[in-house]
Amino acid sequence: MKYCTLFFLLFPLFTAAEIPLEKGMIINESVTIISGNYFLSADTSLKKPLIIIDGKDIVVDFNNAILQDSTDMQHPDLFHGLAILIKKGSSNIVLKNANIHGYKIAVLADGVSNLTIDNSNFSYNYRQQLHSNWKREDISDWMSFHHNENNEWLRYGAGIYLNHCTKATIKNNIVNNSQCGLLMTGCDSAEVYDNNFSFNSALGIGMYRSSYNHVYHNRLDFNVRGFSSGKYYRGQDSAGILVFEQCSNNIFAYNSVTHSGDGFFLWAGQHTMDTGEGGCNDNIIYSNDFSYAPTNGVEVTFSRNYIRQNTINGCDNGIWGGYSYNTSILENRFLNNNIAIAIEHGQMNSILVNGFNNNNTSIKLWSREKQPADWAYAKKRNTKSKDYEIAGNRFQNEKIVYDIMGSDSLLLAWNSKYSCDKSYKLGERISTLDTTRENDRVASFNLDKKDTAINFIPNKTIPFNSFHYGRNNIRITPWGPYDFNYPLLFLDSINNGNYYFSILHQPGSWKEIKSNGFKIINSIGDQVIAKADSSVKDRSIQLQYTGSAFTDMFGKKYDAGKPYIFSYDEFDPLSTWNVNFYKWKRSNNPNNNYKSFINALPDPDFSTTTKQIDYTWWGSPGNGLPKDSFAVVATTTMNLPADDYEISVTADDMVKLFIDKKKVIDAWNKKFTELDENTHHSVKMHLEGKHTFLIVHAENDGLADLIFYIKPYRK
Repeated sequence: MKYCTLFFLLFPLFTAAEIPLEKGMIINESVTIISGNYFLSADTSLKKPLIIIDGKDIVVDFNNAILQDSTDMQHPDLFHGLAILIKKGSSNIVLKNANIHGYKIAVLADGVSNLTIDNSNFSYNYRQQLHSNWKREDISDWMSFHHNENNEWLRYGAGIYLNHCTKATIKNNIVNNSQCGLLMTGCDSAEVYDNNFSFNSALGIGMYRSSYNHVYHNRLDFNVRGFSSGKYYRGQDSAGILVFEQCSNNIFAYNSVTHSGDGFFLWAGQHTMDTGEGGCNDNIIYSNDFSYAPTNGVEVTFSRNYIRQNTINGCDNGIWGGYSYNTSILENRFLNNNIAIAIEHGQMNSILVNGFNNNNTSIKLWSREKQPADWAYAKKRNTKSKDYEIAGNRFQNEKIVYDIMGSDSLLLAWNSKYSCDKSYKLGERISTLDTTRENDRVASFNLDKKDTAINFIPNKTIPFNSFHYGRNNIRITPWGPYDFNYPLLFLDSINNGNYYFSILHQPGSWKEIKSNGFKIINSIGDQVIAKADSSVKDRSIQLQYTGSAFTDMFGKKYDAGKPYIFSYDEFDPLSTWNVNFYKWKRSNNPNNNYKSFINALPDPDFSTTTKQIDYTWWGSPGNGLPKDSFAVVATTTMNLPADDYEISVTADDMVKLFIDKKKVIDAWNKKFTELDENTHHSVKMHLEGKHTFLIVHAENDGLADLIFYIKPYRK
């Protein structure tokens, strides 16, 4: 339907029509939406948007209206559909003051020029349910952003998705508690500033084949998954800013990008891997805060870039620069990292006038002797580690300053060291290491003036981050990072049957309401220790919070002073699995025929029992089995209270699950392991009483994984 502007004789100017939102509407002239709540369910296909904006010189003012799918907001992994499509060929479009929640994609702009999205909130949209827990990761939580030629990234959902847009302005928007904030593919000349894309479970901002864009003064904190304090720090390809595949000449300045999987994650792309050409080059990464990344504060690989005046504190690696060349690392602050700068096979890089304090290793440079014979990049490019200038840096309280091996032609000059344990750790294959001026002093350095490129930015400060310092404040829930807003009983660890919890909340108080299968044995402040009763299947601790107003992880608001019940729940079927392990031969290949494979299995190579099927094998499962080409058959009987259950398996490579001899999960195809996210398989069903479970798993090669889950499905 068409909505035209109305002309009022009392006013000299046109006034945009005020209209309600309706499913299927097409907006092709300026409108103001009648304020209110609109519950409109989207089609499951992204090709059928709820609302289309199509045309030129259009202003759509949502007037703070709320558009929400009628789907249950407590299951973000089921969100689907596209709320708003701005059609290809449209130009000079303004979308402002919108609130859109509960969809796979809130706004998709396809081939639009001069688009502005302003002052809108696209939080609480699609999120994958995560399965990693406090003690180990689940490989199905890993993302894969390596290909987006056909908009494969759409499967991950986004608040804003820009496809081949030019001169977009994205400002003053919020995307929290979703999976991805802003995704851009094939875009150029965008201005992205003063946004808050934080507390998402994958990306704050993601770019693919996008160049000449300016990203500045944004909050991009806590875009993270795959982390458990003191247990593992994987990140699982989450990042505050991700820059993949031929993205060049972008500026990233004055952004707060803390507590994200990687702070900044740049990879040249598959084209460069296959041809040795191109890369993500000549990006300016200036005066950002990339602290507290579980993995790398900044990862820049196979490319040429400019990294200046950033703060990188408390990361595993401050900068990971594998195969970087002609890269300038200037005037940055590196504090409390495992390794401040780690570069393998780098060339002609400059590390100048940086400050290093309290890192385990300041600078680590290395190479391997030989590259894989079938790697195209190494055939096309020189991959030696060589030609470094490391000068004018200040090292203080470092355990190791230089850790170098397999490198050639390095100049170390005018660097100062204070209270460092060890200056040099030198390995094999080093030639032409010039340290003749290492202990000399120089009054000043004349660094290049490339930072004048950021003079256009009006506010040259990083947005204030009021969150707690340190990676230990990253807490991952099944729906992503905790946002410090709502009450949460968070499991930190389990030891000898004792459960150690942190109670997280806004200002206020809590008290125990009821426990089943747990007994709280100690509490100090907001720290609680509880003892589990191993004879109870459905265990829980319920607490009541009274205090400040808050918004929960699904976007529901709660008033101040109103008691709120929150809990920790876990389910243990109290069963024992009988697990048999087998070798298999090529003559009995499981990829060919399942029935033939299972019928031809010999006696098991070894057998065991376990309370949980929770295996991840990086090599052999042991007992003489090979690291590849083995099978697992596990059986048990469970006596279950009547309930609706979610039953799932994560498996690499192939798996089938049978309940009472009926097949309920069939992932007996190696296609399910092409992407890690497809290795998790689930089914929901009502069960009561005794039931037999049979898992059949086959491993081809590489990493092997088999994890079984069962829990009541809480609607």
